Amino acid sequence: MAFDAQSRRGTPLSRHVCRHLPAIGAIAAIFVLWEAYVRLSGISATALPSPSDVVEQAWINRDALWRNTLPTLAATLAGFGCSLIVAFALSIVVDFSPLLRRALFPVFIASQTLPLVAIAPLVVLWFGFGLLPKILLVALVTFFPMLVALVEGYAATEREIEELLASMGASGTRRFVTARLPSALPYFFAGLRISVTYAVVGAIFAEYAGAVSGLGIYILTAKNNFRPDLVLAAVLVSSLLTLALFGATILLQRIVMPWASPAKEIRP
Repeated sequence: MAFDAQSRRGTPLSRHVCRHLPAIGAIAAIFVLWEAYVRLSGISATALPSPSDVVEQAWINRDALWRNTLPTLAATLAGFGCSLIVAFALSIVVDFSPLLRRALFPVFIASQTLPLVAIAPLVVLWFGFGLLPKILLVALVTFFPMLVALVEGYAATEREIEELLASMGASGTRRFVTARLPSALPYFFAGLRISVTYAVVGAIFAEYAGAVSGLGIYILTAKNNFRPDLVLAAVLVSSLLTLALFGATILLQRIVMPWASPAKEIRP
């Protein structure tokens, strides 16, 4: 045979590239159609700039974009970190106490029904224009998916494992650490990937409500100056930032759970 079985399957890099070719092709097609429409329709650049103009302006204004990206990234990471700590702590509380779970879960659900457009100005009014209101708003919009994922993961623990540990005299804490927590890891990382996509949006919206600097302020200023190219340049940066954080969660899962494949979980 000219090629062995490994050659027919291809290298890991080639398989990885082939798996993402449809998504890359779809994104490229959208940008090509967008560029062609702007060029052929003659639409005003103040109404819809072309992708090439957006990328060009992003490069020209890269220093200003970078200066405004740093505060947004700081608010995103700080808020997401607080959200992670709160979600993990609350998940343990409600797992050990069904009574508290029945009491607190309706409150958590109600917190997610609050419109961010209404609550963000109030948070800024209460806590000022600094970093704190951004952290609080990011935490508010991201903790619930992680909390639900962790609680569902605990509940997915195989009963036989817990019964075996109980028969060996393991305490409730020992059973939690040995059985329930490991079984929740895949659920946790799924919730983490969902939450991280909201984090950057939450930080930008908080900046919209009131801030000194950040991508939200940059977008607001560009909009007021009738510069849709700069608005879309900031949107491009926020999208890349979100993708980078999403990729970081996948990398973290590969480190923590090398036997699992996140790509299979998110594959359509």
